[in-house]
Amino acid sequence: MDKISIQNVSKAYPGLLTGNKQVQKEDGKSFSEIIKTSIADVDKLQKDSDNAVRNLATGEENDIHKTMIMMEKAGISFQLMMAVRNKIITAYETIMRMQI
Repeated sequence: MDKISIQNVSKAYPGLLTGNKQVQKEDGKSFSEIIKTSIADVDKLQKDSDNAVRNLATGEENDIHKTMIMMEKAGISFQLMMAVRNKIITAYETIMRMQI
């Protein structure tokens, strides 16, 4: 196990100790881009789930198990997105309450 030291932290997060305010992007994506793509993925799962239910109701699809799995995937991904949203809002409110 590595020891935690200022040198290790400064290597892992360059600019943290020097006060450099430039944000480092991981894999070329910013936080807002990651959030946007995640929301788009959840939206796609919701639309796919709606289409699967429609196809099951009209008789185009007979596999109820596949439809239920798609509905659960969409539901769980939406719940996860809402949990992340709530954590972001809580963090924002905490930061806004800080004394300067």
